[in-house]
Amino acid sequence: MRGKKVLVKTESLKKHFPITRGIIFQQQVGSVRAVDGVTLNIYRGETLGLVGESGCGKTTAGRTILQLYRPTSGRVIFDGTDLTILKGEPLRDMRRRMQMIFQDPYASLNPRMTIARIISEPLRAHKLTSAKEQVDRVQELLRLVRLNPRFINRYPHEFSGGQRQRIGVARALASNPEFIVCDEPISALDVSIQAQIVNLLEDLQDKLGLTYMFIAHDLSMVRHICDRVAVMYLGKIVELAIKDELYDHPLHPYTQALMSAVPVPDPVVERKRKRIILEGDVPSPINPPPGCHFSTRCPIAREECFHQEPPWRDVGGGHFVACHEC
Repeated sequence: MRGKKVLVKTESLKKHFPITRGIIFQQQVGSVRAVDGVTLNIYRGETLGLVGESGCGKTTAGRTILQLYRPTSGRVIFDGTDLTILKGEPLRDMRRRMQMIFQDPYASLNPRMTIARIISEPLRAHKLTSAKEQVDRVQELLRLVRLNPRFINRYPHEFSGGQRQRIGVARALASNPEFIVCDEPISALDVSIQAQIVNLLEDLQDKLGLTYMFIAHDLSMVRHICDRVAVMYLGKIVELAIKDELYDHPLHPYTQALMSAVPVPDPVVERKRKRIILEGDVPSPINPPPGCHFSTRCPIAREECFHQEPPWRDVGGGHFVACHEC
């Protein structure tokens, strides 16, 4: 994307969770390769979509970028600063500029805390306001997410799912972040409420100049809200492109299978479309296949796909793909 500044950059980012055996003397016997070499750029002011099957590593990638999980290897560069080498107070200062909106609005809010205390938690953690200013700031944030500021003394159980997610958005905005990871923020909500939350996120982005990483399963919603879309499979990014290019001309066989599952609201077009059904199960991230991770399910795999990892290459126009056949 010419003319845009890179805000977040990952280089060969990996997050492996160790598998241990033994009670007293624990010995590592393997690892879950949740994120296995992710390299991408997120530009200031854009919304990057991250899609893929459940368990492919989307949420882990988002949390590792924010340093909620410390990476096994690789680098995360935020606005020119390598987060992976920071510790203590310098890392805390950088975390103020990055926040997360969680998937489940019922589990992400402490039921024992009032809304005022939940939203003001980042203000206290980063010492951004005095105690007297916190109430005014919380009320301002509630207005920003279109909730009544008089709700500050209520508890989470008094709100609906959509209202709780708005509270989660308000909490994420409290520290004036520049980058927000939206971890499937609408998947647990009713369809009628999903559009309201998405419209709210878009309005906040325009008003505050935010940069989003939007993790989701709903490919139609991803096309609506995102500027570019990255497709993830078994810990790796297999394709990345501007949204219209990716949806209209998917190159990777896995992306083509995903796109064939997106319903089209035109019965004539829908009847002519060919549904791609992938055979077999997703391999275990504990022992992924050698070569291309998708080779065991790929309908066009050839011999080298089973032994040689495909290169990550630009096919033009900012369209990247990792496939021997593409």
